[in-house]
Amino acid sequence: MWALTCVLTWVLTGCQGMSSYPGEPVVVPAPATATLAPGPVFLAEGECSSRVGSSFDEVSCGSERAAAKVVRRQWRPAGRSGPVCPGRSDFVLHLSESRPAADEDGDGQVPEGYACMRNLEPPHQGDPGGGGGPRTIVGDCLYDTAVRKVRETACDGSAGRAPRYRVGAAVAERSACPPSTVLYVSLGGARPVGCAVRV
Repeated sequence: MWALTCVLTWVLTGCQGMSSYPGEPVVVPAPATATLAPGPVFLAEGECSSRVGSSFDEVSCGSERAAAKVVRRQWRPAGRSGPVCPGRSDFVLHLSESRPAADEDGDGQVPEGYACMRNLEPPHQGDPGGGGGPRTIVGDCLYDTAVRKVRETACDGSAGRAPRYRVGAAVAERSACPPSTVLYVSLGGARPVGCAVRV
């Protein structure tokens, strides 16, 4: 069983014009024995973790301590646009090995990629309207944070921020959005344009 500790920060997604950006990720130091090749690895796809405060352990998915499951595992750091996770992922764990001899920036950590996580039980921040997750998807709501900037919030207002927009459709290009669209959101994928309306 691998043990690790991190400061938990939910990954939220927002947008500025057509650009979406992730919030602060959860950075998790993986053990020095973790590998980048197939085989016994820390939090491989389909494996589960416990979560107690800011501490994560890899545990059996049948354990009563299991809290979240890896729905996708990437072996490279997230790109400039953030992690590539399934739409209903609830949060992301960014993983790194402790290998000072191979460190590229002096912090003693070598990026090992990330794990897209889904809670085993509600709440599911990554569900449509849930107010979080690493991606904005159809059904999500947004609020204004500054001029030309918005961030995701729960559609039911439970996150403390009243929603102002809701992503009603995903299309291939802006011209396919309905006339009621007041905001375009970058979603990625085959239909990368989100058409948001006022709520």
